[in-house]
Amino acid sequence: MKDTQTPHIPVVIVGGGQAGLSTAWCLKQKGIDSIVFERHQKFHSWRLNRWDSFCLVTPNWQCRLPDFHYDRDYGGTDPDGFMLKDEITDYLDAFADKTAPDLRENVTVTRVAPVAQGFVVETSIGTWTCDQVVIATGGYDTPIEPAYAQNLSPEIFQMHSVDYRNVEQFPAGGVLIVGTGQSGVQLMEDFTRAGREVHLAVGPSPRSPRKYRGRDATDWLYDAGHYDITIATHPDPVKALTQTNHYMSGRDGGKEIDLRRFHVEQGVELYGSLADMDGTTVSFLPDLAKNLDDADKSYVGIRTQIDAYIAREGIDAPQEPPFAKLWEPAEERTRLDLAEAGITSILWAIGFRPDYRWIEADVFDARGKPVFDRGVTAQKGLHFIGLGWLNTWGSGRFLGIEEDSRHLAEQIAAQLAPVGAP
Repeated sequence: MKDTQTPHIPVVIVGGGQAGLSTAWCLKQKGIDSIVFERHQKFHSWRLNRWDSFCLVTPNWQCRLPDFHYDRDYGGTDPDGFMLKDEITDYLDAFADKTAPDLRENVTVTRVAPVAQGFVVETSIGTWTCDQVVIATGGYDTPIEPAYAQNLSPEIFQMHSVDYRNVEQFPAGGVLIVGTGQSGVQLMEDFTRAGREVHLAVGPSPRSPRKYRGRDATDWLYDAGHYDITIATHPDPVKALTQTNHYMSGRDGGKEIDLRRFHVEQGVELYGSLADMDGTTVSFLPDLAKNLDDADKSYVGIRTQIDAYIAREGIDAPQEPPFAKLWEPAEERTRLDLAEAGITSILWAIGFRPDYRWIEADVFDARGKPVFDRGVTAQKGLHFIGLGWLNTWGSGRFLGIEEDSRHLAEQIAAQLAPVGAP
């Protein structure tokens, strides 16, 4: 007997960020009803989980939500600039106002499970059934802190980047920032600008040029078709899926980040990857030189790729001097007493991990990551969007969300179509 008490809707979307609302808009354009559940407020991560000085690291022109490109539809006047946090949320709120999704905020989805026909979705305000489910929660559920952080002396203040807003949250004294992805290096700059003593545990993150041969490096790469490479055609898909983002900055009109320069000019003390903690003593791996060299190798590789494109297309572009290391570590310091060094706090910037325990479907690998083909899983009707390399480099970013959400809407429409329909 059909359940007439539980409300039913064709598609439930879990997550009210740009990926979820983009999918809702693309479905609406196809005449497919959906409901979006967001456990906080829409665009929560942008609105509340970013620090005060946060800005984009990719140019504004890459903000291309479906039918809402920054300069074409939104009327943005600085396509080559880098929006600040409040400007980003203004752009996103304008998209939500235009597309008017059926959005339920402050609703937690506690269970998604396949049933005989479709899915049951249990939430903090009740239960729905649906034919299709789109998981658009991203991969930032649980902040990562290593187990050995519990061994640190309680005299040392600790914070994860998700809670960081500004330097004033931290006690006087030096800070050890752990992690050199996009967040870590930008927080490092926040502290140096405030005149604070900064120590940095350097991990294996790659870096990118910012301006090169007269243009932003991302502009060159876009024109060269670099961002059109799919994970299916990538020459090294494992590296693509596991490598952290190239670090650079959008502050002051955009700049590249050279950790060697920050050491020489700003006095930032550099160490290898953090390995352990005990009391006020921390230990590092002897990999600082390697991590700096690997980051520079990535940096030079991008320059070489741009050079090749310029030469191939016969473009007249200014020349740049070859890359040269500004500094090299004379020795690898593998132990440090925080108290003796005057370090009073640690800022963790080593990322997040997703939490999909509320999804009851056999679509995850041994590491708990969803397995899909452009977001479509082996469980009919269950889909993911907004994750890195869903299809291309831009999939987890503003640049690729339009293509991904339109593709997913096509797949959902095909699965919803009656059997035998053209």
